[in-house]
Amino acid sequence: MRSLIDILDLSVEELDQLIATAKDIIANPVAYQDKCAHKKLATLFFEPSTRTRLSFEAAMMELGGNVIGFSSANSSSASKGESIADTAKIISCYADIIAMRHPLEGAPYVASRNASIPVINAGDGGHFHPTQTLADLLTISREMGRLNDLTIGLCGDLKYGRTVHSLIAAMCRYTGIKFILISPDELKLPKYVRYNELDPKGIPYEETADLEEALPKLDVLYMTRIQQERFDDPAEYARLKDSYVLTAEKMALAKEKMCVLHPLPRVNEISVKVDDDPRAAYFRQALNGKYMRMALILKLLEEAKNDPIREAIDTSNLVYDRPACINPRCITSTEQELPAVYKLVDKTNQIYRCIYCEAKSVQ
Repeated sequence: MRSLIDILDLSVEELDQLIATAKDIIANPVAYQDKCAHKKLATLFFEPSTRTRLSFEAAMMELGGNVIGFSSANSSSASKGESIADTAKIISCYADIIAMRHPLEGAPYVASRNASIPVINAGDGGHFHPTQTLADLLTISREMGRLNDLTIGLCGDLKYGRTVHSLIAAMCRYTGIKFILISPDELKLPKYVRYNELDPKGIPYEETADLEEALPKLDVLYMTRIQQERFDDPAEYARLKDSYVLTAEKMALAKEKMCVLHPLPRVNEISVKVDDDPRAAYFRQALNGKYMRMALILKLLEEAKNDPIREAIDTSNLVYDRPACINPRCITSTEQELPAVYKLVDKTNQIYRCIYCEAKSVQ
């Protein structure tokens, strides 16, 4: 039995297979309308969501399945202090597969280690959002006709933007990829993403604060909003929230064959006047998310049927004798009796990172 916590849980071959299945669903919807008959998806959303939650629910319904769950922590036993581990064990009694969103990084991972059914990470804090990346990949494939040989601009909140981190991890495994990272200094891509994904693979990238300068070079522009919910200081958010606004005038600088993506919701970082531009793919992107979630649900349920034993954790290079994680957004800050566990990622420099949130150990 497998879960999907990080986009890297899927090989390139599996990504390509999911894209192929999604395209077949688009072409032959009737053939899939009863594939999940008598199956139940539990949507456990501990923080607000519109697109992701409804996309999962629509995906399961269009496969002939049913949906149970909740849309906020206040309507769950978490409001009474129930742990993620216990919630996962309980929901395993009622459903066949779980989609979980949680504001704390590592929560879906903890759920996957305790559930007896597959768990899909539907977003954990500023960490991972693998099914959004699946939507991104299908959109790029359909819009550009390929996933290789692309210059991808990532603009806005690259520090907390979990969609950005997951997309970089996925696209680094295709050939001919270059990234242009467009952000203010305060929201630059975290060092661990560069260290884990870009640098060791020799992926070319450049950093800039100038969107207009970058636009003519891009095949894909991935806009993100500045996320108010990730800021502890309201004044800092207010100062940065209007850093980038994509307008029709700026689109005139871009290639004729380019696509604009956005994980949504947008605030004001893309003018509504851009919506009519044929290169604006973000609403098609939202629809593609439903098809990719359909393909993923089918894959994980089939694998669980054929191999119901939970996947063993990789214990290589794990250490348990280090201090508690200092990241306040890590699930270890609230989950009862959850051990601090780190992975040695750089033996030469003795760098350890938390297995739940990837924060660097203080020792």
